[in-house]
Amino acid sequence: MLIGCPTEIKNQEYRVGMTPAAAMEAVANGHNVIIQKAAGVGAGFTDETYTNAGAEIVDTAEEIFARADMVVKVKEPQAIERKQLREGQILFTYLHLAPDAPQTNDLLESGVTAIAYETVTDRNGALPLLAPMSEVAGKLAPQVGSWTLQKANGGRGVLLGGIPGVPPAKVAVIGGGVVGTHAARVAAGMGADVSVLDMSLPRMRYLDDAFSGLFKTRYASKDNTAELVKQADIVVGAVLIPGAAAPTLISRAQLSTMKPGAVLVDVAIDQGGCFETSKATTHDDPIYEVDGIMHYCVANMPGAVARTSTIGLGNATMPFMIALANKGWKQACADDVHLMNGLNTHAGKITYAAVGKALGMDYIDPQAALKI
Repeated sequence: MLIGCPTEIKNQEYRVGMTPAAAMEAVANGHNVIIQKAAGVGAGFTDETYTNAGAEIVDTAEEIFARADMVVKVKEPQAIERKQLREGQILFTYLHLAPDAPQTNDLLESGVTAIAYETVTDRNGALPLLAPMSEVAGKLAPQVGSWTLQKANGGRGVLLGGIPGVPPAKVAVIGGGVVGTHAARVAAGMGADVSVLDMSLPRMRYLDDAFSGLFKTRYASKDNTAELVKQADIVVGAVLIPGAAAPTLISRAQLSTMKPGAVLVDVAIDQGGCFETSKATTHDDPIYEVDGIMHYCVANMPGAVARTSTIGLGNATMPFMIALANKGWKQACADDVHLMNGLNTHAGKITYAAVGKALGMDYIDPQAALKI
């Protein structure tokens, strides 16, 4: 199979879909790899590292999309890229289709077989290809939140860890999954007063046991959430419903109950955001204010630490990429129900129920796609 990796073109996106290690693994399995010139530079990988791994360097993304049997990326294809996709081609990347009707319609029109990192599962019901970026985004959330909290950036002017005689900032993390756990751990490590809200009692027991009271846990009832949001200097939105649009956790009306200059960090913005007032921003212009509350809603937070993110993502995606290349997507998905769960579109059909439901569009069972 010919595997292609173009340069990412989303604003301030420095990650790359294939590491040199992944390219070497693909070549060792008998496949050909083409990488767009300078695709890896933002993550610290030169063209030479790819040629040393056995890949071919090509000048343009157009050549990648025209030649490759499978296109491997990081972020969802942008409009100009979607026009180059075709039926019979595999697209392996993050998609986040539930809040994105234009992208979904373009993928359906192209007929491409699109497999989304964020809906591939494992035997424990976890999301192994989303987890590395969730870990990165979770660890970044307190950093960007504390930066936004600075007075020069519109925030309250509160130091996250406080100083002797001055209390630390209060941080509320909504969601105790991968993102929330890492956000809470880092915020607490920076000295903040941290509470994690979750609806799973077993998860809260785990967090209490694993972190020995480093941060507090609270049941995510509407009352508890409202109370902590009022008290918080920073609120981190860290909820996820696999493949579906994120639920709205904080309404615009609730902003009036918050401290002026408090900060909302919406890590769920890729899935539409979990605050009513969220809108996607970029690293170029990451924050905005609504009713006196600062919002940080960058849709590709891990792109800020491109090398760490690229290597972490590559470690997770490589075995699935090799399976798709070695077996073809139909056999690979038939052999692995967890990879099958990543199938979002094929031959003009939505094949992931949560996406179809979120967009009010028809969908088919992914097993049925194997027969098309």
